[in-house]
Amino acid sequence: QVQLVESGGGLVQAGGSLRLSCAASTRTFGRNAMAWFRQAPGKEREFAAAIKWSSGTTYYGDPVKGRFTISRDNAKNTVYLQMDSLKSEDTAVYYCAVDSRIDRPVMVRADYYTYWGQGTQVTVSS
Repeated sequence: QVQLVESGGGLVQAGGSLRLSCAASTRTFGRNAMAWFRQAPGKEREFAAAIKWSSGTTYYGDPVKGRFTISRDNAKNTVYLQMDSLKSEDTAVYYCAVDSRIDRPVMVRADYYTYWGQGTQVTVSS
């Protein structure tokens, strides 16, 4: 069983920055990709960013492209989401997730991801 622990959420003014962290409890699991999703009240869970673990290739959803950066630290077994130029519409609960199947491309649909963190709230005030 893999546990994911997110941190780094909080309240920030529009135009500001936050960095989210997601630490995985174990290294011994298949890991195709790690991703960040977000869910605002009354909305569906939305893909934000992902990183292919083997190559480090990154992928972004259109709403965050050019403002968010996903990265990883293999030694710390951790993935990060640097969020810059934040907007009020970025307000959401942000979830870290792992797709454990290594025989497919990076997926952007939440139902392909096996393990999820508990979520961390990001609130951007305008």
